[in-house]
Amino acid sequence: MLKPSDTWTWYYDNKAQSLMLDLGMDMVFCVNLPHKVLVEGAFSECKFSVDDASAYQMFVEHISYLPLSEPRKVELALNCVAAKRFHKPMLPKSWFFDTQSDAGYAPEEGEVISLKNDLGEGHFIIVENYECASMCMLVDMDAFALNPTKYMAFCEPIKVMHDRMAPMQVVNSSYYAMVG
Repeated sequence: MLKPSDTWTWYYDNKAQSLMLDLGMDMVFCVNLPHKVLVEGAFSECKFSVDDASAYQMFVEHISYLPLSEPRKVELALNCVAAKRFHKPMLPKSWFFDTQSDAGYAPEEGEVISLKNDLGEGHFIIVENYECASMCMLVDMDAFALNPTKYMAFCEPIKVMHDRMAPMQVVNSSYYAMVG
């Protein structure tokens, strides 16, 4: 698994129209966030901070059991860090999902949760936790249908109210399943 370094640098590539993370040794990671959702600080070069490294490690630990290849786990963890640090505040879009729990459910950052609607079930990681809602990111490789014409892709973020979420529990090291 890729280890964080104090030499890593965030920068915005105007030609690619994307936030990038220079990993050194001629390796560059392209963040999966569109220009329009980035805060102003994303357009200035800045170092991968101690907080970034801590968040990266936390996300890596929480996704270790997911049925993803190591490169996909790194991609997911780095996109989570980028969203946590550089994504503009967003309003919840809970109407895409069914209510699953009472209003008292409060997931933790890094927790993998389940969201359901009439079209299926998706698995998401909590990127940033707020009082009643959380920004989460799709961890499934297959697209998730929000409605018949709108789909989410791997690593795409969305903010959702906690009552739409159900906790996940590891059944064994090769897959995950909803409990309850």
